[in-house]
Amino acid sequence: MQLDKIVGYHKALADPTRVRILILLADGELTGQALAEKLCLSPATVTHHAAKLRAVSLINERRDKNAIFFSLNMYFLKQYAGAMQRLFDRPTDELKENEPMDEKNERLKQSVLRNFITSEGRLKHIPAQLKKKRIVLEYLAEQLEPGRSYKEKEINEFIQQFHPDFATIRREFIMHAYLFREQEIYERNPRDMWEKWETLT
Repeated sequence: MQLDKIVGYHKALADPTRVRILILLADGELTGQALAEKLCLSPATVTHHAAKLRAVSLINERRDKNAIFFSLNMYFLKQYAGAMQRLFDRPTDELKENEPMDEKNERLKQSVLRNFITSEGRLKHIPAQLKKKRIVLEYLAEQLEPGRSYKEKEINEFIQQFHPDFATIRREFIMHAYLFREQEIYERNPRDMWEKWETLT
């Protein structure tokens, strides 16, 4: 996760009303009107604060007829929650990345890539087993340029170089923290944020 996004997250939380909104939404989805009543605020004020939270992807918004419903975006809440710790731990993690991979894991990785990646670099099919899937996703994510912002069309075209089901792989990239998405713009997360297949049994 990029530093400016982490700063934006902390700015969004630098207001007690916004923190209260998140606390209320922790119990489940609420309308803007319900939030206004619980917080003794006008609906316009709630809309203002909700926009700040939505801008950093902390809440989701959906419209049903004339009502607007808000809910927590648990994926980004978890990402932000650990982002500062990951930044502080990053030098150690980077040193670990330079250490030789455990021989057993290296053999497994190479075996999985041989079985699922063709000699032309195409993905035969998406592995069903989680550990093997993460090995393949890691291989694909390594082909993305660090620090580059990709439009959704560009990400789709990138994935299609390896496999036609770009929608599934794009979703898996985000679910397993290889990619960060904000307003249809995608960026590769730092390696220390990627979910580690080595920890799976």
